[in-house]
Amino acid sequence: MPSDTTTVDAVTDEHARRVIREDAAAKYVDLSVGFLRRARACGRGPAYVRVGRTIRYQVVDLDAWLRAHRVVTRESGDGGR
Repeated sequence: MPSDTTTVDAVTDEHARRVIREDAAAKYVDLSVGFLRRARACGRGPAYVRVGRTIRYQVVDLDAWLRAHRVVTRESGDGGR
């Protein structure tokens, strides 16, 4: 029988690999669909998947993009790193 940790890890991994539509991705990162479209057109923004004319985003890529744009301040508790 798998431990609770294994189950949680599997659920978390499944969530991170999930592919979501463009409108759901915009909500996830709290930005507009227009922003995501402009960022794609300029070669910026989070990684995405194109299948034909359809755009999808993996949650793991959205999380990585958000982490890459994180700004740490002296008062954030990370020692300014």
